[in-house]
Formats: sequence, structure tokens, C-alpha cells
Amino acid sequence: MIKRLIIMVTGGTVLLVGIAMIVLPGPAFLLIPAGLAILAVEFAWARRLLRSAKAVLRNPKATPTRPKKKMTLKSIRRSLRFLYRQLRHAVWPKKKTG
Repeated sequence: MIKRLIIMVTGGTVLLVGIAMIVLPGPAFLLIPAGLAILAVEFAWARRLLRSAKAVLRNPKATPTRPKKKMTLKSIRRSLRFLYRQLRHAVWPKKKTG
């Protein structure tokens, strides 16, 4: 348990510093894979990310693409209904009785 915590803190810190270096000066392209490699020791999601990053670096033209989801009328209606309810509760909150 302690080993997992140490790996999580170390790898997470290296990964976050690497992500921050995307906009700050520094070697982000080295720290992000290093952080993922540290996290990959214990976490499957980090192994998957690291594996897909390696595949992209080996062959950038063969990047995996996800199929586009269709925007159906039903999904648009659901989204609009959700937004309306959220707006209604924000603007006209229910009055408390009692």
C-alpha cells in the first residue's frame, strides 16, 4: 500500500510538472512519458496511455481515430431539456415552505 502511494505521488508529480511545461519553458516531451512510465508500474490506465503514445511516436500517420457519434434529434432534445432545467433552477429557485 505504501509502495503504491509513493509511486502515485512521484509519478503524478512528474506528470503534472510535464503537463505544466507544455505552456512553461521546459522539456515537457520528456517528463510526460516519464511520469506515465512511473505510474504504469501500478496503474493500467497509465500503461494504456503510454502504449498508445509509443504507437503514435512510432507511426504518427496511424493514430487511432474514434468513430464520430451521430447527433440525433433525441440527444439534442435531451441536452436542451437539461440546460432548461438547470437555468430554471438557477434563475427561479423553488420557494421553501414551512
